Amino acid sequence: MSRLTHFDARGRARMVDVSEKPETVREAVARGSVSMKKTTLRMIREGKMSKGDVLGVARIAGIMAAKKTAEIIPMCHPLNITSVDVAFEYNGNGDKIHVESRVKIKGVTGVEMEALTAVAAAALTIYDMCKSVDREMIISDILLLEKRGGKSGVFKR
Repeated sequence: MSRLTHFDARGRARMVDVSEKPETVREAVARGSVSMKKTTLRMIREGKMSKGDVLGVARIAGIMAAKKTAEIIPMCHPLNITSVDVAFEYNGNGDKIHVESRVKIKGVTGVEMEALTAVAAAALTIYDMCKSVDREMIISDILLLEKRGGKSGVFKR
């Protein structure tokens, strides 16, 4: 890609016109991490956080965020998302939760931003629900793992 699509010929920001693009099934997977004290992760796993089911709430936050991406990222198109999944995995050291989202659509534009937004919101929710016991948590490495569909085809990190 040789030019930035979100700017017109005069350099002004614009939303890309996707009205002529064909509908295809599109999917994106994103991932991020929340590092924390081992005691914090243990409390999450044992359901001992005072605010409740941390990962359950974080999952819902991620799903809701994916659906609202166009409201917070200026040039994103509002989409009729067909599927959002947010999953969590504990690392072997007991001090990190990996957050992964998978977003799917049958449409004319991709869902990479929706997958990334889902991960960010889920990670922020983990932080919010656990900050009373661990203000040193670190949210990091939010990235696109893969996408498929559309003219550009498959991307896999």
